[in-house]
Amino acid sequence: MRILVVNVNTTKSITDSIGEQAASVASPGTEIVPLTPSFGAESVEGNYESYLAAVAVMEAVRAYPEPFDAVIQAGYGEHGREGLQELLDVPVVDITEAAASTAQFVGRSYSVVTSLDRTVPLIEDRLHAAGLSARCASVRASGLPVLDLERDPQAAVDAIVEQAVSAVRDDRAEAICLGCGGMAGLAERVVDRTGVPVIDGVTAAVTIAESLVRLGLKTSKVRTYAPPRPKEMKNWPPV
Repeated sequence: MRILVVNVNTTKSITDSIGEQAASVASPGTEIVPLTPSFGAESVEGNYESYLAAVAVMEAVRAYPEPFDAVIQAGYGEHGREGLQELLDVPVVDITEAAASTAQFVGRSYSVVTSLDRTVPLIEDRLHAAGLSARCASVRASGLPVLDLERDPQAAVDAIVEQAVSAVRDDRAEAICLGCGGMAGLAERVVDRTGVPVIDGVTAAVTIAESLVRLGLKTSKVRTYAPPRPKEMKNWPPV
């Protein structure tokens, strides 16, 4: 089984971290292929960057030359999962939805701890669109930009833990979702400080994708995710 794990930003070190985290839970025989988009922002923290990332992720997958069995979209918020599902019949798993759906198996309510406050509405909208918002106690921002997760890991952990503790204490969350692909690998440290289940979206997405492939399930092509209709695309893809 081969699973493509696509970073939504162009920072290769984050792609590497996401790939390592994905590989750490992959079953024997599962090949994890991390992909970095060829264009886009170094971090995705707003609507413009998010829409650009959606196109970049789709193009990165379209350009991959070998067969694959599933795709993981490794970014929190709106990054064009539905577009990928139109293009592909293999399972496409978004880490926002993977983390939230997994959290509901281990607690009555969950909170998401993300990076900047401006990303909170994007995540809330994604959860609502996916039908996963009813049991979301809160979406909290750590206040740290995505790239600071690498620049100052200890400060990042402290800020994430502070918000996770507040979510459990004040919002009655019973599980925590790490709300950024760049937070891959931080779950154990947050568990130690909060005492509740902590879900990393990348690892959750890998196990879900593997399960879908083993069950022989593919993306439905009857209606919503039918392939794009053939038509002339002006100046696309760009040269």
